[in-house]
Amino acid sequence: MVTTSGRFLRTEALLGKEKMKKLQQATVMVVGVGAVGGYCVEALARAGIGRLILVDFDKVEESNINRQILALTSTIGQKKTELARYRVADINPDCEIITKEMFVNTQTLPELLQLKADYVVDAIDALNPKCALMEELYKRQIPFISSMGAALKTEISHIKYGKLSATKNCALAKFIRKRLKKRGVDLSKINCVFSDEQITLPETAIFMEDNVEQESGRPRHTLGSLPTITAVFGLTIANAIIKNLTQKEY
Repeated sequence: MVTTSGRFLRTEALLGKEKMKKLQQATVMVVGVGAVGGYCVEALARAGIGRLILVDFDKVEESNINRQILALTSTIGQKKTELARYRVADINPDCEIITKEMFVNTQTLPELLQLKADYVVDAIDALNPKCALMEELYKRQIPFISSMGAALKTEISHIKYGKLSATKNCALAKFIRKRLKKRGVDLSKINCVFSDEQITLPETAIFMEDNVEQESGRPRHTLGSLPTITAVFGLTIANAIIKNLTQKEY
């Protein structure tokens, strides 16, 4: 594969031809193409990643519009995987795109991970599927980066890329550390993006939605969030993958 019509000229100018070729030959799987995952896919596509595997089971809802790049008035009700496919193809027609419309859990993981990837992005927000995916990727020694909680945060300067063992002031990371440690996962081997911001919340920041969680069937707690924070989470993950793929640091 060669650079398409100069669309990656500036990236190639910065990284060089050999590193650009590594990106064009790489396969990245993004599990969850919502708030964090959507921005990650956007950056990976614009970086020239040659093959993207996009995984999600959800459709766009009106409440997604405040933070998800695929969510527009015109896309409400449409499948996120298909919207991501069309957008990536419009950015880079040479990118091979595979979509999997599935809910990730212990039953579906073997089928999903038959698709080989150089890197996996975990942008799942539900605890049980997230832990199942992280544990399986760890066991299989597949390089991955996991997103911790971006909701309820407001300060971009507190967003970090590092090890799961180093996370703090993140409720989601706390639960994940506890669960994965019980399962024998070395937390110092898990790369993630997190915010260490100590938050003080208004009473309205957490509320109950009328719909229910798919994995538990219970009413869903909804957490307030900003578009800027989720976008930076996704872009930080994409940047780390670009660097690691071109520098072979994983």
